[in-house]
Amino acid sequence: MDCDSFSHHGGSVLNHRVINRNRAEGHERLYRDYFVDSPTYPSQLFRRRFRMHRLLFLRIQAAIEIHDQYFVQRFDAVGVPGLSSLQKMIAALRMLAYGSPADAVDEYVRIGESTVIESLKKFTKVVVEIFGEQYLRCPNTSDIARLMSVAEQRGFPEGRGPEVSYIINGHEYTMGYYLADGIYPSWRTFVKTIPSPQGNKKKYFAAQQESARKDVEQAFGVLQSRFAIVHGPGRMWDVETLKYIMASCIILHNMIVEDERDTTHEDVDFNYDAVAAPPTIDLSHNHTSEVMEFIQVHHQIRDKQTHVQLQNDLVEHLWELYGKHST
Repeated sequence: MDCDSFSHHGGSVLNHRVINRNRAEGHERLYRDYFVDSPTYPSQLFRRRFRMHRLLFLRIQAAIEIHDQYFVQRFDAVGVPGLSSLQKMIAALRMLAYGSPADAVDEYVRIGESTVIESLKKFTKVVVEIFGEQYLRCPNTSDIARLMSVAEQRGFPEGRGPEVSYIINGHEYTMGYYLADGIYPSWRTFVKTIPSPQGNKKKYFAAQQESARKDVEQAFGVLQSRFAIVHGPGRMWDVETLKYIMASCIILHNMIVEDERDTTHEDVDFNYDAVAAPPTIDLSHNHTSEVMEFIQVHHQIRDKQTHVQLQNDLVEHLWELYGKHST
């Protein structure tokens, strides 16, 4: 009897037909196709199908087997092997990578639909538990300094939050800002593009602002292209599972970036940022701002005059640094 055909969520189903999937055959096929010394499919196809190199895959597999006994292959009373960690992990990764239905890998991996769903939930959760602290951490001082340096090189200087101070075009500013599109309000903390810019200075500013702003949009686009489950509608109903799916995709993406940093391949862009060492976090024990101070800062943020002045100063700043030399 194949226990893989039973639901792990509500017990066995009365009069439900049991399918003998021959799970051992599924494991052996996967092993021959991808993990022997001379596999059926070359390393390029492994990376394309599983979004990572084999060594990184095996590193993750070893870690999850140690962390959660669910991924350790077991044998029944007569020695028949259960599903291996390869089968469970590959089924979960196929859903993440291709956004495919749970039963799409049944014929190849030899794993039932309910077990695929269970494997996906457990895999995403265990990835967050094992690797989240390192690959889903908040930016540390080195990260922030690098990001600020890149922004300054592109003509959009900022101070160091929360207390900032920087000078542009002879004017001093004491608040950082976000690059935003036209839907955001005209506050001093937003630097928006210029719709229908007139003149070379404003045209240059608009082009540079939109280019820098789209970095975040493109970063999320890379995540969507690597893990199609992020691009489509949510496949699970509960928020907790959706959270683990999203977080695990980000973690896996960061692990792939780190793993492939020094690799060169004509079909892949490996121009990745450096990964800083694990941060030393200093907790703040200062009291929060009083209500009146909060209200004062809130009014300062909504200052439209400063918003306009900052945008004009950045127009002149960018033009003096780069624009007039490119014409």
